[in-house]
Amino acid sequence: MKLELIVQDILAALVAVDSCGLPFKNFKPGVGPYGEPQLLKLIASYLNSIPRYESSAITKRTPDLLIPGKWAIEFKIARPYGDNGREAEDWSVNLLHPYPGNVSSIGDCIKLLKLDGDELRAIVVIGYEHSPAKINLTPLIDSFETIARNVMNIALAPRIEICKEGLTHPVHRVVRVFAWEVLRISEVFL
Repeated sequence: MKLELIVQDILAALVAVDSCGLPFKNFKPGVGPYGEPQLLKLIASYLNSIPRYESSAITKRTPDLLIPGKWAIEFKIARPYGDNGREAEDWSVNLLHPYPGNVSSIGDCIKLLKLDGDELRAIVVIGYEHSPAKINLTPLIDSFETIARNVMNIALAPRIEICKEGLTHPVHRVVRVFAWEVLRISEVFL
C-alpha cells in the first residue's frame, strides 16, 4: 500500500468530518478545530470503512496510527489560527523542536526509527490555512524538512502534499496534508 494512497484517504476522511456539520466541542463547525486524538479516531474509523484497510487501522500511543504489517504513522496538526480567528501562540513548535523524547514531528521521527516491527514509517502533518493564507504553511514545512535532514540526519523520502479548499470553518478554509516516509537508514543524534 503506497503512502500516496493513504494520504488521499486521510484527506477524504478530513473532508467527510468537515462536511458532517457536527462541531467539535463548543467550536464552530468544520474539521479545523478538532484535537489530534479525536481527529485520529475519526480518521481510523473512516479508513476502516474502506475494504483495502481490512478494518485494521488502529490508533495507539506510539505510533498514532498503525496499519499492521504495512505502516506506522505519526501525526501532527499545524494550525496557525484558532477557532476565534486569532493567531495561536507557539503553534509551530509541534513540528520543529529538535530533541528526542519531545512531542514534535522531529521527536516523532526519532520514535518511529526506534519502533519495533516491519511496518514502513511515516510522518503526516495536517495543516489549516485561511483562503487566501494569512500564514502560509510552506516555510514551516520547509523548515521541518531542513531540521530533520540537515540537523538531525533523519532520512525522509520526498514530500507528498495534497490540498482541499472550501472547508466549512470560517478560519480553517483550506486543509493541506503533508507526508514523508521516514527511512530507516537515518543516523539520528540521540
